[in-house]
Amino acid sequence: MNSKAIVVVPTFNECENIKPLVDCLLSAAPEVDVLIVDDNSPDGTGDIADSLARRYAGVHVLHRREKNGLGRAYCDGFAWALARDYEYMLEMDGDFSHDPKDVPRFVAAARDADLVIGSRYRDGIRVINWPLNRLVLSLCAARYVQLITGMSFSDPTGGFKCFKRSTLEAIDLGQITSNGYSFQIEMTHQVWRRGLKVVEIPIIFTDRFQGNSKMSKSIIREALIVVWQLLIRNGLRREPGPR
Repeated sequence: MNSKAIVVVPTFNECENIKPLVDCLLSAAPEVDVLIVDDNSPDGTGDIADSLARRYAGVHVLHRREKNGLGRAYCDGFAWALARDYEYMLEMDGDFSHDPKDVPRFVAAARDADLVIGSRYRDGIRVINWPLNRLVLSLCAARYVQLITGMSFSDPTGGFKCFKRSTLEAIDLGQITSNGYSFQIEMTHQVWRRGLKVVEIPIIFTDRFQGNSKMSKSIIREALIVVWQLLIRNGLRREPGPR
């Protein structure tokens, strides 16, 4: 296998976005592979993904039987990549919220870090096309996570990340319980509590122009609860454990 990095992209009903996203990814980072994890999308996203895999040697598809949550999709994708010889494993949204052109920056930063987080709020707010109430909710969520867990990251709920292989190998993916956006918080906490090196790099986040957002009240409720569970798991300590 020529590529040492792979981008894991979970999809559900992203038929309008997945082909242009993969084209942009391969143009911006031709040395990076792509794994599309599709949850049996009824709009035909999985079929489009299969056609892309036939066209490009670096594109792979993991089909799941049903929609089973963002967290499990990423965990399944990471497990697939760990079974192969990838050194860097990225996660990003399938709706162009994250810029494919940033992928090389993430891989470069990960050479000197265990986890790289793309931050919408580092050194200023970089969010496009969000209504004010959504922005305020996101900023309040970040502050809430900081206060409860002790993690100081500016964007703990962000979904554009790059994990080093050794980082994911240190985490029991089968024990990850979060499935919505709180998955992002839990994964970062798993790395942080182990005393591993986490860095943030600024990104521009652009909300989707096509398709529908996956945000829901149940996802918000899960995130509110999960941070307290993480605090308990860390022995009520708001600091990482020893390396």
